Amino acid sequence: MPDVAASRARAVDRLINFSDAVVAVAVTVLVLPLVDIAAPGPGETVWGLLGRNAGQVFAFVFTFYVVAVMWQAHNRILNGIRDYDGAVFWLNASWLVLIVMLPWFSAMYGETISGDARSSGGVGFLYWGAMAAIALFGSAISWHLRRHPELLLPSGGSGSSDRLAAIRGPVMAAYFLFIGVVFEFAPDVASWLPLGIIPLSIWLRPHDSG
Repeated sequence: MPDVAASRARAVDRLINFSDAVVAVAVTVLVLPLVDIAAPGPGETVWGLLGRNAGQVFAFVFTFYVVAVMWQAHNRILNGIRDYDGAVFWLNASWLVLIVMLPWFSAMYGETISGDARSSGGVGFLYWGAMAAIALFGSAISWHLRRHPELLLPSGGSGSSDRLAAIRGPVMAAYFLFIGVVFEFAPDVASWLPLGIIPLSIWLRPHDSG
């Protein structure tokens, strides 16, 4: 019936708008640790200031771009639905919880790599583990939708036609966890591993079905 379809469409729109708003606030809060950095002191240049706080700057920039990529994939999934059930709601809520906590994890990670990363106390694994969990929750939403096509728009939208869709999240999650483990034992080596995300993202990028 038209009224029921319109009501479901409004519910989906509100879910998407709420999710987008939460992500927008979270990525904005990411910058707060940088706001607390004081201006260069007497005899100090801005370059010295940036070098002294390079870990915080890196953590902010890297986390911002990774969240942007994850939001793009998440948005692509939700834009393909016409209705959602309890599983989609709670998986999405769990995804958002981790996104909201990322600014805290990112701030700790930035302080750790700015100081003595060899005594991180598990901060590196916490940060990369959270990244892995976000990737897995995003994939879980997509998996659930592929098992319940009645929730999708007629044109489809969960990436079911993409042969890499089923492994994209787990592969990225495994790589994030790998970085976290390496960071705890060899932080100098782990500092270069995020570069591997670039070729992985290119390989796993969505492909149009036709």
